[in-house]
Amino acid sequence: MSATFRRGLVSAPHHLAAQAGADVLAEGGNAVEAAVATAAALCVAYPHMTGLGGDGFWLVHEPGRDPVGIDACGRAGSAVTPEIFRSAGLDAVPARGPLAACSVAGAVSGWLAALNLARSWGRPLPLARLLESAACLAREGFPVSRSQHDLTVSSLEELRRRCEFADQFLADGEPPEPGAELRLPALAATLERLGRVGLDDFYRGDLSASLVADLERAGSPLTRTDLAGQRAEMVKPLVLELPEGRVCNLPPPTQGLASLLILGLARRLGIPCAESFEHVHGIVEATKRAFGVRDRELGDPSAMTADPAAFLAPEAMDHLGRGLDMERAAPWGADGAPGDTVWFGAADASGRVVSCIQSLYFEFGSGLVLPGSGVTWQNRASAFRLDGCGPRALAPGRKPFHTLNPALALLKDGRILAYGAMGGDGQPQTQAAIYSRHVWFGQGLEEAVAAPRWLLGRAWGVASRSLKLEDRFDPALREALRRAGHEVELVGSFSSLMGHAGAVELHPDGRLEGASDPRSDGAVMGC
Repeated sequence: MSATFRRGLVSAPHHLAAQAGADVLAEGGNAVEAAVATAAALCVAYPHMTGLGGDGFWLVHEPGRDPVGIDACGRAGSAVTPEIFRSAGLDAVPARGPLAACSVAGAVSGWLAALNLARSWGRPLPLARLLESAACLAREGFPVSRSQHDLTVSSLEELRRRCEFADQFLADGEPPEPGAELRLPALAATLERLGRVGLDDFYRGDLSASLVADLERAGSPLTRTDLAGQRAEMVKPLVLELPEGRVCNLPPPTQGLASLLILGLARRLGIPCAESFEHVHGIVEATKRAFGVRDRELGDPSAMTADPAAFLAPEAMDHLGRGLDMERAAPWGADGAPGDTVWFGAADASGRVVSCIQSLYFEFGSGLVLPGSGVTWQNRASAFRLDGCGPRALAPGRKPFHTLNPALALLKDGRILAYGAMGGDGQPQTQAAIYSRHVWFGQGLEEAVAAPRWLLGRAWGVASRSLKLEDRFDPALREALRRAGHEVELVGSFSSLMGHAGAVELHPDGRLEGASDPRSDGAVMGC
């Protein structure tokens, strides 16, 4: 059963972060304030997935108004050109190290923009209170999650070479065991400082000076001017009109368009029920079409030639879906996009709902930990291409392509549904699985999140052409997919490869419902 509350709730992939947000709601805070508290706590308790040195994207629903998007994506530094990497003997932006840390961290600017948006909703809680739980966890310690342990082990050889990373995240040179207590005193001091002097200090104050000094010493090309220029942008969400309501997602540089295209194409296929061959095969084939558009068209919006909203017009959707074979699998050869991420959602008794996602990209991002602040810097710029042109080609000041995309649905029956997941290529597919199961086929929210999932492409690690299925799917369905030409690969039950998902739903009667993924360390907390 899904958790239900009346005053407010938070769903997050770590239970301590969900509790931090729920405590803010219990003190009279709103959904945005709860989301900021949750985001900050995740930067501590889930440090392999997210951090102050990453990026973020928001969808915020307020009753009586259209949803608002927040693009908190950092740009490539003003001195970051392909020549920097070629002169270092590289033919791509590296995934690790100081040259990977070449785009500004935007997440904190997203917190600032969201709080400014919510300023008119009533008397705000002090910023120090919103960051208090995160600072306390960092200062007094938190238990290492199984997820953090496993992903530290898998990336140990490339991360342990950096002494700052080893000092902060290893115990005598080895990954701490699940349940071991970890303290992050430098990060605690940073959070406490932000609570005292304000979030702007991250970009244009003394903290910014410390961040840039450490970045420069490590060999990153980012400058003080780059950080000073960072501001989150308020953006108009992309909207897909479906018979049951409107589904919203973020425009580029995210892959939000792909998530909406998958739903729009799948809705045209007449899928009879969940967990059927038509359900899995249909969404997988829709994914291939949507990813074709994504990989061809999406990137920095200032460098795009196509209007992403145009792809969601009914005639464009009809054209994209033409010839989609409901009996045979189409060829698939995309490389896939990795990504370790956190999705979290919040809702309050006033009907405000937040869908938010943050990430460092790879586990622990670039692996660059800044000693003066305890901030781990992202490696999102490794999504840039050094050769060619188009919206993913590297240029100073450009935004990198993002797999991040939070979703929000406004249903005609009065429900507001916020949902999302981590997991690179898996994010749009998991969104389609949750939405279709819950909205189209009536599964309970918790059931829709926990049900077996599939993945075409990769969440992280080595790209593959296979269709990965959790082994809880009916053997008859697995065999039917193989006969249709899918290269089926079985993975374990509740595999973290399928991402950590969650959902929050506001019902017309004011009831608040939430679900958290059993694949994660998360929970739904409320009041």
